[in-house]
Amino acid sequence: MTIEEKRPPFFGNKNLRSLHRDIGYFFVGMIIAFSVSGIALNHRTQWNPVRYLYELKKVPTSFHLPKESVTRDNIKAFSTKNKLGEFQSFNFSGDSALGIYYKSADATIDLTTGKCQINVWGHRPILAQLYSLHSAFSDDNWYKYYSDVFGLGLIFISVSGMFLMRGKYSFRKRGWWLALAGILIPLLSLFLFY
Repeated sequence: MTIEEKRPPFFGNKNLRSLHRDIGYFFVGMIIAFSVSGIALNHRTQWNPVRYLYELKKVPTSFHLPKESVTRDNIKAFSTKNKLGEFQSFNFSGDSALGIYYKSADATIDLTTGKCQINVWGHRPILAQLYSLHSAFSDDNWYKYYSDVFGLGLIFISVSGMFLMRGKYSFRKRGWWLALAGILIPLLSLFLFY
């Protein structure tokens, strides 16, 4: 009895190889996008994968203590004067620091001195878009379901890959211990760090 005859029909014919290859081709863009943005996410504590500091400005302001004197109207006037656009939110850090947040900037104001630091942020070309593909879409977006299909495609590529090789390089002869090592590393990291 040949190896082909021992295998179930689906795993023993060219269909599996063709599906493995074509699904891999179809998802190659997503695999690269998720891999690159995943590496960037791993290092987000060292640097921001989406934005970078484009301009830093230090300006005087008319803000002062007490913090109750800060109103939405004088924040709007400050935003217009410094061409920062419409502010999204603001908050106080302690009694003497005011933070104002914009779509592409933020301002930190010391209410004891009125001094302000404005950070204007730019988006990293390509990496910011890849990061969006990885994490930024909302729950009611159709893309979420495409990402689910992509996840299922990766599972298929992984499992079908175990049945493609024959002989001394097959999963049964060699691949199982590599797969086991690949599973043990994340399990060990969960045990050590979680």
